[in-house]
Amino acid sequence: MTKTSYFEPPIPRVFAHRGFSYLVPGVDENTIESFRTALDRGASHIETDTQATLDGVAVLFHDTTLLRLMSVDAKVSELTFAELSSYSLPNNGKVPSLDQVLRELPGVRLNIDIKSAGAVAPTVRAIEENNAHDRVLVSSFSNGRRKRALALLSRPVATSGSMSDVLRIWLAHKFLGGFRLKALTKGLDALQLPRNYGLILFAKPKFIAAMAANDLEVHFWTINEIDQMRELLSMGASGVVTDRCDLASKL
Repeated sequence: MTKTSYFEPPIPRVFAHRGFSYLVPGVDENTIESFRTALDRGASHIETDTQATLDGVAVLFHDTTLLRLMSVDAKVSELTFAELSSYSLPNNGKVPSLDQVLRELPGVRLNIDIKSAGAVAPTVRAIEENNAHDRVLVSSFSNGRRKRALALLSRPVATSGSMSDVLRIWLAHKFLGGFRLKALTKGLDALQLPRNYGLILFAKPKFIAAMAANDLEVHFWTINEIDQMRELLSMGASGVVTDRCDLASKL
């Protein structure tokens, strides 16, 4: 496991999915307001996403386009940061840059999912300029993006496996008796995964225990029912990614 202070908060880890905007009037997802609200509601970490603007600014925005949230038929990558900032989210929030969040919330621990190839370098630059290596976990569904970001960083950061990593690790656990697990999990700090992926069920105590034996935390997403949270934590999961950090924090 990467020796940063990212995992210092006690287990269970509560990752607020895009901050906390659930049931909070006037707060938009992936905004500084939603992150502050999540921390106030007991989140230990914030799960978020980076895209890159046309002028190379890493912004915290999940979608490739502005259609879902702003009804604007444009890609984030086609707009400068100033142009993106001219648009408002449904509750009048603004899309923040990663740099803004790291500066305005100096204690926040971010779980960053790099959403595009163009976002790799800007994400790294914001981490470097804010000396934020100890308070970020870098992840991506693309193993290539994740590895490029790690290679560009001047210091180690926490990281979780991509879905391709997860599937290789599960196959080794399920069918190879754990053979090559140490090699497959090398350099990883966590697996962040759904309860199941098609017919594959990850939410099993033996699999979670095998990951713990290889010094990996297991975090499940996106878990909003408190009974499911309790069940997963009782299996040995280290945390959950959730829209309901207000519920999860009570565990």
